[in-house]
Amino acid sequence: MIVVTGATGNLGSQIVDRLLDRLPPAAVGVSVRDVDRAANLAERGVRVRAGDFTDPATLKHAFEGADKVLIVSAAIRGPGALVANRAAIDAAHAAGAKRILYTSHQAASRDSLFAAQPTHAATEEHLAGLGVPFTALRNGFYASTLSFSIGAALETGQLVAPADGPVSWTAHADLAEAAAVALTEEGLLDGITPALTAAEALDLEAVAGILTDITGRAVTRVVVGDEDWKATAVAQGMPAAAADFTLGLYHAARRGEFAVTDPTLSTLIGRRPTSARSVLEAIVATR
Repeated sequence: MIVVTGATGNLGSQIVDRLLDRLPPAAVGVSVRDVDRAANLAERGVRVRAGDFTDPATLKHAFEGADKVLIVSAAIRGPGALVANRAAIDAAHAAGAKRILYTSHQAASRDSLFAAQPTHAATEEHLAGLGVPFTALRNGFYASTLSFSIGAALETGQLVAPADGPVSWTAHADLAEAAAVALTEEGLLDGITPALTAAEALDLEAVAGILTDITGRAVTRVVVGDEDWKATAVAQGMPAAAADFTLGLYHAARRGEFAVTDPTLSTLIGRRPTSARSVLEAIVATR
């Protein structure tokens, strides 16, 4: 059995859907915090069990009988994220999983300027140290996060943000398909993968240009200072800690941490990955 955590989230739910294209429902299990939210999966014949990274005792039952476990990284900021990721990995190991997979990030590094990346790097190190077959899926930067950057721009015609750098915006759907391939095709991806990214890296200046083309309305990129941006964000209701976390993203982008592109994702899914333009068109269509 293959067990996927976070199966009601954006990425996890799509991974499960892609697995069900390849496997009978009885071969798939999910570990979720709220089993009621996974009722549709249970109706399709998927094994649904409650599991919470912050309550490791629940994971023994959730991972029972799993040959492979895919750990979708904990959606927690700060030191708790590493604790949660390690707890889930250790539980999968204790359950006897023959391979453990983890959704890491293309920029995973101990010295990254974006706080999430040292956590991914430390999680990868813990996973590699267990001595069992593993796959760390170094996912490209999620293109869906563009929706947060461009929301106001669609109303004001100005894409206001700190100085940035190119990002290889990558679609959840493509990464979900790659994860399903990794889970079902033995030996295809072992250890830490190359960056699983879209084919191009775009900065926000380029994003503004695409938005102009899509909407037919001029969207101008406006660069503001870090502290000015933070002050505005906090005044608009963003917690200061969240603003600092987000600023780390811009700092890392300036240093080129997200500018890497690689053909591995295209090879895995057998086609050119979804473009940032396609993702932006979908976002604009829902506004």
